Amino acid sequence: MQPGGRETIQWGIIGCGDVVEFKSGPGLQQAHGSSILAVTRRDSAKAEDFARRHGIPRVHSTADDLIADRDVQAVYIATPPSSHRDLALKVAAAGKPCLVEKPMAMTHAECLEMVMAFEQRGVPLWVAYYRRALPRFLEMRKLIDSGAIGRVTSVHVEVLDVLPAGPQTVGWRVDPATAGAGLLFDVGSHGLDMVDFLIGPIVQIAGVARNTGGAYAAEDVTVASFLCGDQVAGTGVWNFNTDRRGDTLTIRGTGGILATSMFTDADVVLSRGASEQILTFRNPPYVHQPLIQTIVDEMLGRGRCESAGPSGSRTSWALEQCVADYYRQAGDRVS
Repeated sequence: MQPGGRETIQWGIIGCGDVVEFKSGPGLQQAHGSSILAVTRRDSAKAEDFARRHGIPRVHSTADDLIADRDVQAVYIATPPSSHRDLALKVAAAGKPCLVEKPMAMTHAECLEMVMAFEQRGVPLWVAYYRRALPRFLEMRKLIDSGAIGRVTSVHVEVLDVLPAGPQTVGWRVDPATAGAGLLFDVGSHGLDMVDFLIGPIVQIAGVARNTGGAYAAEDVTVASFLCGDQVAGTGVWNFNTDRRGDTLTIRGTGGILATSMFTDADVVLSRGASEQILTFRNPPYVHQPLIQTIVDEMLGRGRCESAGPSGSRTSWALEQCVADYYRQAGDRVS
C-alpha cells in the first residue's frame, strides 16, 4: 500500500502529550519513509509550541480538521482511551490508515467496532504495543519457537509499584471514566499483549481486582489466571500498592526458563539446568521507532506490522475480564 504513491508517509497526530514528546513523536520523525505533517490537541497553545519545537508545518484547531487534511496520509491517535473509538471511527470514515495508542479502547466492544470499521473500508488499524518490535522480545520469541526452553508450560507476569499520594499524581490513568479502569489498563496491558505475542492468544482468563489503598477509586491490585497459546497456563499480578517498584516476565518450559523485565531496559536470562546465559539487548533511543518502522513499511508495501486491531482487541478483552467483577460491584465503570 502506497498512499498517494509517495515514498514518505505524512502523519497527522491527535494529542501531543509526554508519550508523543519523548517516544512516538521522535519515532515517527526518524523512521525511514515517515514524517509528521500536522498536529492537534485540545490546548492550541501547547499544540503550536510542540509544532514549533519539532519543525512540524501544520497545526489544526480540531481533530476533524486534521483528519480531513488531504495531505495527511495516516493518523496517530495519542489521546486517552475514552476518545479512541470516536476518533478512530472518523479516521476510518475518511479511509485513512490509523495508529491508536494502547489500550486500544475503553471496552472490548469498542475495539470490535473499530476493527470492523477499518475492515469495511479496507484500510489498516494498528495499536501502539511497541514492545512487540523491541530486540529482546523478538529474540525471546525466536528462542521459544526454536525450542530453546522446550515446550512452554507456564508464564508469569508481575508488576509492582508504590501507591501514589493521590489521583492527581497519575491523572486520567486511574480515572475509569477516561482510562476504562485503573493502572492495569495502562501498564498491565503491555504484559498481556506480550503473552499474546510470545506464546499465543489468551483464550481463557479470570481475575480478581481490589482497591487496597484508597488513593483513588480504580482498582490498585489485580491478580489473574489464564490459558494462552497451546494450552499454556499463565498467571499475572499487578500490585500498585507495595513498598517497591519492579516487574518480571517469566516463561517456563520443559527444558528451561526465559526471564526479563517488561519496563526496564533489561537483559534476557536464559536458564537451562544449572547453566545461565545472559543475553544483552539495549533499547533504541526512541522505543516506539521500531514498531513505527514496521507500520510505515507495511504502508509502503515492504513489510508488515504485527500489532494490529485484532491483537489489540484481544488484549482489551483479557484486561476487561480481569476487572469485570470489580466494576460490576462498584458500578462506576463507563461502558
